[in-house]
This record gives sequence, C-alpha cells and structure tokens, in this order.
Amino acid sequence: MHLLTASKLAVFRGERLVLSDISFTLASDGVLLLRGPNGAGKSTLLRAIAGLTPLAAGALSWNGENALEDLPTHAGRIAWLGHLDAVKPALTPAEHGGGPALGAVGLAAYANLPARLLSAGQKRRLAIARVVASAAPLWLLDEPTTGLDGASTEKFCALCEAHRAGGGMIIASTHMPLDLRAAETLEL
Repeated sequence: MHLLTASKLAVFRGERLVLSDISFTLASDGVLLLRGPNGAGKSTLLRAIAGLTPLAAGALSWNGENALEDLPTHAGRIAWLGHLDAVKPALTPAEHGGGPALGAVGLAAYANLPARLLSAGQKRRLAIARVVASAAPLWLLDEPTTGLDGASTEKFCALCEAHRAGGGMIIASTHMPLDLRAAETLEL
C-alpha cells in the first residue's frame, strides 16, 4: 500500500509564484486529475511532484517519509509522460523499451519500424507503452491523450484501470474527460 501526501505545496516558475497552498492525498489505486486553464500550473505541479522543479514551500511525502529527500529513489517510484513523447526517430518502438505493452497500445505490428515513420498518435501511444512497461507505482501524466483518437483513448483508460487494479496511482493533467472510475479532481 502506497500513500502520497502533498501538504501546502508552493512552487515558483521563474520568478512567478504559480502554485500555493496545494494539498492532497493519493492512496494506492487512486487517480487525481489536475484541471484548469492553460498556465494554471498543472504541468508545474507534475514537475514538482516528480522532483524536477523545487518546492518553494510545503512537503511531499511517500508513506510518511519525505519523498524528495532521496531523488534517485523517488525517480524509481514514478513513470513520467510529459508534453513531448521523448521518441528517438532512428530507434524502433521495440528499441524504445515498450516490450509487451506495445501490443496493448496497438503498436505490435510496428515494433521494428523506425519511429520517424510513426504518426503523431502512434508516437504518443509508444510513449504510453513505455509508461505501462515501467514497474513504477506512480504515473505522472501531462495531457496523456494529446494526439490520440477515440479508440486509443479508450485503450489508454483501460491501461490506467489495469495499473490501478495492481495498486498503482495516477496523477494526470487533462483538458479532456477521462473515463476513470472514482477519479478525484484538483482544480488549479
């Protein structure tokens, strides 16, 4: 059983205070959807939770311990999906490390094709396969359905539910509705 707790987080982006007094708790199998207009701080909050952007105030704990005290350990707990898919054009989907998850996102037939030949939606699905293939209990997802068609979005939601069924947790920023059971929402 994992438990992530954010207490009164504040985060600067440059010299601007973007977030303040952000608190939430996320237990195993939990989902937290971050909502708000562009520039509200959704991506900044995800980066702070990942330990990529320093906290100006507050505390982030994992099972009661300071989550950010040991960043290499914390990095092992998270799988990150940012705005960019981090797909290298010369490598194949198989070489990107998606493993069996390539089939789950509908890319098994493209496993040995150079990634530069994939469509934008296929590249996004490859990035999702890498998250799915990780053993990380916490998925941090920044606009995960960008570029996905309806069928791919449904598959993505099914993969999220499978992750949760195994005790996994998800924090996702999104402007689009995601069909995830009992998801909590944090408006920024």
